[in-house]
Amino acid sequence: MSVQFTPEEMNAYLEEVFPQIKGVYVVEELTGKGCVMRLNVTERQLRPGGTVSGPAMFGLADVSAYAATMGQIGREAMTVTTNASFDFMRKPKAGRDMIARATLLKLGKTLSVTDILLYSEGEPDPVARSTMTYAIPPKK
Repeated sequence: MSVQFTPEEMNAYLEEVFPQIKGVYVVEELTGKGCVMRLNVTERQLRPGGTVSGPAMFGLADVSAYAATMGQIGREAMTVTTNASFDFMRKPKAGRDMIARATLLKLGKTLSVTDILLYSEGEPDPVARSTMTYAIPPKK
């Protein structure tokens, strides 16, 4: 698969179509098989007890699947999530950014399926796993 964006171009594109996420998520790697994305954890992503909240982790998985898909198909802002599954496996480490490793499992004309593993930065074991399916709009 050929990559349509550099990581810097993808970050700029995400900020263009979703200005509300500026500075929250950063694409660090973008390949033909997926991407690596960082969630810059701040107090706003924490839950009581100082750990990263479930909604923040879900958002990271969702945006990383979107970036992995856009990295292959190019600018299709209306590509939308049609299915999501999520397994929380262990508590994230307090005070650490989250890293998503998104791998495209299937990229067709109408659907993209991505597997995402989420890690606390610097930790070898994932804290969560997600599978996201995106509907790709038909070409005009």
